Amino acid sequence: MGYFITFEGGEGTGKTTIITYLSKYLEGKGYGVISTREPGGIDIAEQIRNIILDVKNTKMDYRTEALLYAASRTQHLAEKVIPALNENKIVLCDRYLDSSLVYQGIARNLGIENVLKINMFATKYMPDITFFIDVKPEICFKRIKDNNRAMDRLDLENMDFHNMVYEGYKTIAKMYPERIVSINGDRTIEEIINDIKQRIDKLLGE
Repeated sequence: MGYFITFEGGEGTGKTTIITYLSKYLEGKGYGVISTREPGGIDIAEQIRNIILDVKNTKMDYRTEALLYAASRTQHLAEKVIPALNENKIVLCDRYLDSSLVYQGIARNLGIENVLKINMFATKYMPDITFFIDVKPEICFKRIKDNNRAMDRLDLENMDFHNMVYEGYKTIAKMYPERIVSINGDRTIEEIINDIKQRIDKLLGE
């Protein structure tokens, strides 16, 4: 069985860049690596992603949003993640279940337990380790603006929402300290990567 490693954090925390660096690092050590994302990663899940993040879908009920994430997650796991793990590969995933607990459970006020129940029906598969990239929302949105990144429906939420997401991740990290590792993301990319490399090497028994 391979290793399932997930990366969490608010918008603009640099997860995609971090995963790209780590993928090259692990491949260089001879591991088979799959990089993917949620929602998305495979065709059906990418179609669901487009619905969730479309800026026109402002009327989406929060429960609909939570269920769409869970549906995307189930298909992604069945079609991509679990087969890769069965092939003894390392799966690096940009977001997973913790995003739902934080965004819908806490920031959307649906309740962590309610969202967890939905996702436990969708899948009982949990990561081996999760890295929470800890960066305050105001720093993240400065990065997004500086990089001229297109804004999606969740990006366009107000700062109160994004502050709730940030605090929500801190809550989740305390709930699952044996799995979630908080990483200071307000540093150079080299410092962040080196920190995560050491923890992954330990997970892999190196």
